[in-house]
Amino acid sequence: MKILLVNKFHYLKGGSEKYYFELGELLKEHGHEVAYFSMKDDRNIVTGDKEYFVEQIDLNKASKLKAFDVIYSKENKKKMQEALEDFKPDIVHLNNFQRQLSASIIDAIKEKNIPIVFTAHDLQAVCPAISMLDNKQEVCEKCLGGKYSNCFKNRCNKGSTLKSLIGTLEGRYYRKNRIYSEKIDHIITPTEFYKGKLIEDGISLDKITTIYNYIDVDKYNVERMDEDYALYIGRLSKEKGIFNLVQAFRKVKGKTLYIAGEGPEKENIDKMRRQNRLGTKVQLLGFLNKDEIKEKISRATMVIVPSIWYENCPYSVLETLAIGKPIIGSWIGGIPELVRKDKTGLLFEYNNVQELAEKINYLFDNKDIVKEFGDNAKELARQEFTKEKYYDELMKIYNKLVMEEE
Repeated sequence: MKILLVNKFHYLKGGSEKYYFELGELLKEHGHEVAYFSMKDDRNIVTGDKEYFVEQIDLNKASKLKAFDVIYSKENKKKMQEALEDFKPDIVHLNNFQRQLSASIIDAIKEKNIPIVFTAHDLQAVCPAISMLDNKQEVCEKCLGGKYSNCFKNRCNKGSTLKSLIGTLEGRYYRKNRIYSEKIDHIITPTEFYKGKLIEDGISLDKITTIYNYIDVDKYNVERMDEDYALYIGRLSKEKGIFNLVQAFRKVKGKTLYIAGEGPEKENIDKMRRQNRLGTKVQLLGFLNKDEIKEKISRATMVIVPSIWYENCPYSVLETLAIGKPIIGSWIGGIPELVRKDKTGLLFEYNNVQELAEKINYLFDNKDIVKEFGDNAKELARQEFTKEKYYDELMKIYNKLVMEEE
């Protein structure tokens, strides 16, 4: 089978890109031919497969004309038509395509009667601001059901009137033209929680399948140690709950918190750390490569996921499970589906700093529980999150759609 994989970024920017590249490798392992469709960028990864690129768009620098063009780009539609003519895929698998690639590529694919699968890595299909957080960084569901004007009125998209207007107009265009409800043939959600939100928004149940993201568990079979520290891995941004975590660690005595990652709040986190005189108790590690992350998890007592938004299926959680370490996670979004309460880790009420601190202290004080949860986590990863299981479930969708088109 020939599969065209689509994602607006062609370098390792985040979880969507990790999935995009690893899915390509998984499909090739099983004998399929893969090509990529994305956006030009100096950071792009050379895959050795066919690659098709549209001109780069930086929404933070775009003029008003260019900004509105992200809703529907005729130029990008033409580029997609050329890619389809050249590669002749049996199926097109979309990831994050909105805005930079635009809805126009959907029309090019439908004109060729090629089936479209879309993996929803976030909730942009429901929320013009993507995160389902308002401009106060509080969970917001006001746009559900197509009430997108709330995004503009509340300036939910990074506090910007222009970006919020574009998001509102884009949402209306996608809904009016039934991009998600009809033109995309099947949607994969990496958690049942995301599936529920899409159904709540009006997308038919039979168009959506939940398949949890996967991990190559054999690559995470490393020696486990306990060096008495907690670890956060991820983007340093408000929705990740990182400020709550630093606050909670003020109530933890004699232990260390390592924070691995980069993001817009890095300076503010460091400032908070210094103002609270946390010294070496809370340490910022910056960006770590995959081997460094693996080693840091293997030596941690626990990994903490303190998100305050509707988290999906983060790779940091899957990596922690595969190595066999307990997780403390917020009870929000898809996290409770991945962190099995009192089996592979602990859950706390999101935004509850006191409860988070209590859970952290509990694991530090009970190393027998840490080992038990870690063993359970490793077993869960081998049962639920393998690439073999993912491939089998994905091919059921691909084969069904291809057969329907024949």
